[in-house]
Amino acid sequence: MHACGVDTENTAALHEADVYTSHEALLLGYEEALTRQDSLTGAWYDCSAHMLWIGERTRQLDGAHIEFLRGVGNPIGCKIGPSTTPEFILELCQKLNPAQIPGRLTLISRMGADKVEDSLRPLLKAVRESGHPVVWACDPMHANTFTSVGGRKTRHFDEIIREITGFVAAHRAEGTWPGGIHVELTGDNVTECLGGADDLTDADLDVRYQTVCDPRLNARQSLDLAFGVAELIRSAGFA
Repeated sequence: MHACGVDTENTAALHEADVYTSHEALLLGYEEALTRQDSLTGAWYDCSAHMLWIGERTRQLDGAHIEFLRGVGNPIGCKIGPSTTPEFILELCQKLNPAQIPGRLTLISRMGADKVEDSLRPLLKAVRESGHPVVWACDPMHANTFTSVGGRKTRHFDEIIREITGFVAAHRAEGTWPGGIHVELTGDNVTECLGGADDLTDADLDVRYQTVCDPRLNARQSLDLAFGVAELIRSAGFA
């Protein structure tokens, strides 16, 4: 690097990174305790994370989670499942982002590999025609969770890929933009999700099943996913 004239000691981009945090705003008492008012603008911000999201089970339009998050200035997200209707999605957009601020609202679909394309397309069409500026993301893991033969909570790599494929196909069909994916992963060599290049089976799960909550992709599966998604986006004409 020095031969190229780059000062590695004083070039921040080579040894520093911007880190942004996000989590589900599930425990409202915790979120409220970390909410502060901007002394210059008067706006309220939840300082527990940069971005917060509402789960599929707590997204009632008249519920406390929607009411709390619509009042803070953070970027926010909301999980949506296969039961979501176009009418609901438009009410949700109006409730959480009435000023239609670009980047304010991310809708995170978690439909399941078998349902994603058919369930998502009407929602994409409704939001596109309404003019609401949302970011669309895909959670390909939560709706593809099942209990293995051995009793472990798990997911299969192939189903995760299949949901992302359906997500991208729905966007291509509706002329909208697939904005990102939301996955649970670790750099450790755990054995929590089935399949992948190592073809993990039910019998492999007990080897290094370490999660205290949901099963995660391991390092090898995560890399396989990244390369697979890159090729999918490229072949679909989005890159």
